[in-house]
Amino acid sequence: MMAFGVFGFLFIVFGFSLLDTRHLTDATAHKDTKQPAMLIPDLAGLVVGEAATFRDHEAVGVSIREACAAHADVASFYVLGESEEGRSIYGVVLGEGPRRVSLIAGAHSDEPVGPETLRTFILESLRRREDFAALFEAYRFVIIPHINPDGEARNRAWMTHWPDLAAYLRHVHRELPGRDLEFGFPGMRVENRLVADFLRQYAPFGLHMSLHGMAFSEGAMLLVERHWAGRTQPLRDGFARAAHAAGLRLHDHNRKGEKGFFYIEPGFTTTPEGAAMRAYFEALGDPAMAARFHDSSMEFVRTLGGNPLCLVTELPLFVVDRHEPHEAGHPAAYLAFQKRLPELRLHAARNEDLSDAEASFGLQPLSLAVAMRLQLGALALGLKTFLEALPN
Repeated sequence: MMAFGVFGFLFIVFGFSLLDTRHLTDATAHKDTKQPAMLIPDLAGLVVGEAATFRDHEAVGVSIREACAAHADVASFYVLGESEEGRSIYGVVLGEGPRRVSLIAGAHSDEPVGPETLRTFILESLRRREDFAALFEAYRFVIIPHINPDGEARNRAWMTHWPDLAAYLRHVHRELPGRDLEFGFPGMRVENRLVADFLRQYAPFGLHMSLHGMAFSEGAMLLVERHWAGRTQPLRDGFARAAHAAGLRLHDHNRKGEKGFFYIEPGFTTTPEGAAMRAYFEALGDPAMAARFHDSSMEFVRTLGGNPLCLVTELPLFVVDRHEPHEAGHPAAYLAFQKRLPELRLHAARNEDLSDAEASFGLQPLSLAVAMRLQLGALALGLKTFLEALPN
């Protein structure tokens, strides 16, 4: 009865908005006509080869600063400030177009793919700037490749041994609610304040993406902000095709509104919201936990004006694939694996063999290059959707 009451309450508060498919005019729209879809180059093609690795935040920051200086007419590098532990947080603005896009990554410290994707986008698009000239004329990308460098530092021990499962289980670190940067906007931590202040300077935005990931799942997911759920079918179809072309199924998990995750279709739910998280824990009679959730980056960007399309990528580090029949909305293999996870962490801590568990769940690391291509592909689809939503 308690579960039904919580989910029913959340649906009443948030769920009916999924039915709203009205075309709201974006505040970033201009009187110019729509640009053809071919304006957007092959972003996934920026990832060359299969040998991608997780780079160090400070070291790659030097390369990004130098690249921006070498292309100062289309790129600017900014030091936003320092993290709680004194690490640099930097941002980049690419392009001079009227359509503004915000891109952030690294909110959850154990999800390192997103920062690597944004670093690659900056460096490779500038290296091939002739191919991206039209994109830079049409859009202005406001990018913070890593909003949580302290968290990256805590996870380096397993990142340098990627894709070793035992190293991951022994050394992975993730912030708890109340320290979670995604649910800390606009000012829970100094990192949130720095990011929020930087984004305010360029708002409003037509597209916002927060690049996330999952430790384990049965495949790829893409989360879509609820105000756009009814008008992103081509985007969702394109993401599903890209995942399947990469040999990856969609992670089909219908959480029935739990914590504000409303099911759209297999592989797609709505983006998380701090308001929904607070409502969920308040309904459970846990106001202390509810108070630990501030607004998400998606909610914050929406307060800056316009009607931005907000997307969250969710790609696994390790794919759970037992090749068994699948019930719609119920990822049985993933849920079974989650029950075994505490035991596997204990085995890893004891340096015990994990091969039997890996084999029984068909556990395989997802190639970093593949994950980055899917995130960049999602960005391209988001740009196309945003562009097509602009009035003539």
